[in-house]
Amino acid sequence: MVSKKILVVFVMPVILSLIFGSAVLAEVLQKPDRELNLWPMTFTTGSSNPAEIKIIGLSSQYSTSEPIEITVRINDSSFDCGDLYVTIHTQTNDVITQGGFFEQCFGSGGKTLPIEDTFSRIIDTPGSYKIVVEMLSKELLNISTSGTFIVQ
Repeated sequence: MVSKKILVVFVMPVILSLIFGSAVLAEVLQKPDRELNLWPMTFTTGSSNPAEIKIIGLSSQYSTSEPIEITVRINDSSFDCGDLYVTIHTQTNDVITQGGFFEQCFGSGGKTLPIEDTFSRIIDTPGSYKIVVEMLSKELLNISTSGTFIVQ
């Protein structure tokens, strides 16, 4: 009696799951042009006009003791509220530092971002660097720009 209960409770669901999974996989394989997008990792990009997001205050050269201080201005009405990310990379795309400024709501007033905060970092290693500024709206629209600078 106990072995029949074990069969029904434990073994039968496994067998049924394998049969059902095989049927679903066979159906998917019948359509070779079907795309399986289980977790989309890309965002819808806003307009590609580079004038819509601008890095303000970025110099071409800094000393190792001078802070990199920038602000951002966005001229796109679809980005009136969202998260701002500022990332500094080496030329080999290693991340040196990143700043996240969440829920930056500025409306159409043309304010500079981050609001009531600053992005300021000191890089003490000489070299060439790339700064990437990205705004992600609440509608998951993404707009970004980048610039390069040298630390001596």
